[in-house]
Amino acid sequence: MKNEGLSPDAITFISVLKACGGTGALVKGKQIHDEIVSRGLLEKDIVLGTTLVDMYAKCGMITKAHKVLKELPIRNVVSWNALIAGYAEQGQCHEALNCLQWMQTEGLSPDKVTFVSILSACSHSGLLEKGEGYFEVMCTCYCITPTIEHYTCMIDLFSRAGHFCKAVAMIRQVPSSDHLPAWTALLARCL
Repeated sequence: MKNEGLSPDAITFISVLKACGGTGALVKGKQIHDEIVSRGLLEKDIVLGTTLVDMYAKCGMITKAHKVLKELPIRNVVSWNALIAGYAEQGQCHEALNCLQWMQTEGLSPDKVTFVSILSACSHSGLLEKGEGYFEVMCTCYCITPTIEHYTCMIDLFSRAGHFCKAVAMIRQVPSSDHLPAWTALLARCL
């Protein structure tokens, strides 16, 4: 594109950053980041900033992702979700939970995507009570109807903790069309 004299715009950079995150091409991602900064595009485009956070998180550079998020002039729930998911995927549950608090301090409410990451982090860290608490808060305080992803996280959490009766009870709450992922989460812990 550049060889033909065309200049990339924010959408081009977003596409390339997504590819970098998906393939772990950190070096190329850093080069794109430098170019974005030199053009001053982060001040104008929250989607571009969020994609940059997501790219660093997916490449395992979670500290850098957090630094980029803090430097963004505008943050929204999607920006925070990218970082929270990154911490959850890296097994850093307490950092994911801290990000949730910081996000709320900024006046942003978690959404269904936020809670999938939070519940997953609790499950992988064995934080049974915290996971149960967040599931309850999600339903009652934020009026978020659980999706199969939320149920699967909770079933995994209960199963990892050896609470198979609670896991089966949760499966019974899942809409009948979505039972396969729910049962798979339970059966994975029975092996």
